Amino acid sequence: MENRPPRILILGRRGAGKSSLINAIFAERVATVGSVLSETGAAVWHTLENTKGALRILDTRGLGDLSKPQSASFAESIEEIRQGIEAVCPDAILFMCKAKEVDAHIAKDIDSVITLRKFIAETHHYAIPVAALVTQVDELDPKRVEPPYANSQKQANIHQAVDALQNAFAGFHIELLKVIPVSAYAEYENGQRVYDNYWNIDLLIDYLMEVLPNSAQLQLARLSSLKKTQRKFARRLVGSTATICAGIAATPIPLADVIPITAAQIGMIIGIAYISGREMTRQSAIEFLTALGVNVGAGFALREGARALIKFVFVGAGEVISAGVAFAGTWGIGEAAIAYFVEGVSIDEAKIRFKKAKADNKL
Repeated sequence: MENRPPRILILGRRGAGKSSLINAIFAERVATVGSVLSETGAAVWHTLENTKGALRILDTRGLGDLSKPQSASFAESIEEIRQGIEAVCPDAILFMCKAKEVDAHIAKDIDSVITLRKFIAETHHYAIPVAALVTQVDELDPKRVEPPYANSQKQANIHQAVDALQNAFAGFHIELLKVIPVSAYAEYENGQRVYDNYWNIDLLIDYLMEVLPNSAQLQLARLSSLKKTQRKFARRLVGSTATICAGIAATPIPLADVIPITAAQIGMIIGIAYISGREMTRQSAIEFLTALGVNVGAGFALREGARALIKFVFVGAGEVISAGVAFAGTWGIGEAAIAYFVEGVSIDEAKIRFKKAKADNKL
């Protein structure tokens, strides 16, 4: 699996909640590593990371930000961002606008999004997706209402802000544009989050998982710690591995498929563990298989040999049977790994999931 940090270009005015949003994506407070923004107002790529992964962020510190040096005009700000993205192409743009400011001089900010999308398309031949975020919806009345904001007045105010941002983007025909209202406020004590009103962070991550290049999706799923996202990504891995194993098993040469199928299944287990935030060795994956009751030793070889010999007994049809067995077995192992590593169930429950998934996915 390809794996690299996602590269995100963040646009928005000062106070839009960029730092809070990044912490919400990581599900913890993160530190900046490496380059920082200089006092000239220039936009510079920098890395934010925790033990699970990293994001590369081009934080513009606010277009039209009054804290910028006096010489840094709007046109100069755009040029600074161009310099930052000329050598390194971002994967997505996060355009952030406070819920209470969706009508405040937003046209010029949206012009910057359009200008930079055009520059990226011309420079990197990439139609960059845009997540337009209505931030700090917790500040809309009535403020006392907590997520999921099940209050008619609160919902009406959120919808009004979302509609205003959607209308502002109307006419620009950005195919990969999604407007998402979010709240990302959190409080920390001694470095630990003690309160948050996170809302729709999962929708943002789901959208990014849909539009990011494949090479950046794995790390986002891992660092987000969102079980729903990790399950979804892990099942894609299970599906592709099961299909590959079925293809290998369909080869007409008996016993030739045993080693590559086992290797693929072990790689799948290691991949699922990685998605969940764990590091795993090949030996640990074999031990997990053994705990499921899948003996990778002599007994396993005998069973796989029997499966392969079906090809001799049932010429043609035997290959189909063998492929079906390999597909179902691999899917069962994958579902057990998801249950154990992502969902955190016991090994006994994982064994039950293995047997059920294996039975349910026979071709």
